[in-house]
Amino acid sequence: MGSSASKPSAAAPHVWKAPAPAGVSHTLVEQLESSPETDMSRQQAFELQVQARVAEELKRLRAAEAAKLQETLKSSSSDEQQQQQENDISRQKVQKEIEALRAKLDEHRKVRPLPESTETARSEVVRCLREHDRRPLDCWKEVEAFKEEVRRLEKGWVDKVVA
Repeated sequence: MGSSASKPSAAAPHVWKAPAPAGVSHTLVEQLESSPETDMSRQQAFELQVQARVAEELKRLRAAEAAKLQETLKSSSSDEQQQQQENDISRQKVQKEIEALRAKLDEHRKVRPLPESTETARSEVVRCLREHDRRPLDCWKEVEAFKEEVRRLEKGWVDKVVA
């Protein structure tokens, strides 16, 4: 650090000097000198060749992509048809299940008559509340009897469902 220069010296580039003259024939040198082709024309010709090859490769790639797109569209349409058929089948299954559930619901909707003991307890609560319309707390015995009847019914229903 500091003892050597950080930039290369500005000395002339190294030129290679052969110990003997280059073995190029005089006719080759004359032919190159008399050729009307310049560096610019060679570069343009090379550029045209490159552009032609690039255009050819692009054409080939576009054709391959078009073929892949057609293949994908064909498989996609067949997949869509298969999906549609599966949807129709599953839709039919769901409709059948819905109908079965509706039938079960309609069966459960049927109102069954209450047992006479529950109906009696209910009517006692109603009678007491009508008699004591200003003092409903006086009907606590009738309400407790009704609650007990409902508990008994619920327990019977739970036992029937669980069993």
